[in-house]
Amino acid sequence: MTIALIVLNVLLFGWQSLNPEFTLGWSVIPKEIVTGQDLVEPQIVQGPQGAIEVPQAPGPALIYFTIFSAMFMHGGLGHIGGNMLYLWIFGDNVEHRFGPMKFLLFYLFSGIAATVAQVALGPDSVIPNLGASGAISGVMGAYLVLFPKNRVNSIFLFHMVSVPAVVVLGMWIAMQLFSGWGTVGQNSQTGGVAYAAHIGGFVAGVVAGLGARLMMKKEPENRSYEFYTIKG
Repeated sequence: MTIALIVLNVLLFGWQSLNPEFTLGWSVIPKEIVTGQDLVEPQIVQGPQGAIEVPQAPGPALIYFTIFSAMFMHGGLGHIGGNMLYLWIFGDNVEHRFGPMKFLLFYLFSGIAATVAQVALGPDSVIPNLGASGAISGVMGAYLVLFPKNRVNSIFLFHMVSVPAVVVLGMWIAMQLFSGWGTVGQNSQTGGVAYAAHIGGFVAGVVAGLGARLMMKKEPENRSYEFYTIKG
């Protein structure tokens, strides 16, 4: 299922590159989710440099479907590349523990939780939101609970170090919380990184991971996987 999700993300990214209006229309727009109405005309918002026109495009007949479509869409090669790398690294272990179909449902659940968190932060925002990072954050949250002692190889100050997953993922969520707090109220109308979605998805993953762990008698296996990050 992890491979299937990666393939689906890549295929949809290819479709986006050929259809720019599809990206606008099928992304999550918080105001559309709150009102249930599809915005098709450009919207004017106030940014740091003054008024900004935000283009819009027709979306699906049932506008709430964008909650699902947006979690398979991306804004660029770097965006999809980073997300798919994280999904590849952490997804297979969590999928093995949940099983393919339960993993798919969990992935979608995490994506929904991420969207709810982002919409709650800026319900009047007309900025398109897209990306798999919310759902993948859920996968990372579950990984933290299920495989906390797994060794993860990271590049730190140009040296390879092997650290427990709990340290790597703990640092990651700490950075999301710190960065998210610093941007509260700044990007709901002007765009930026959706830290609230990352945090919401991660929390959903932790909850699901705890639930799965309670139902399991066997302790998670300790397996090592390579994960490369560059710090400093």
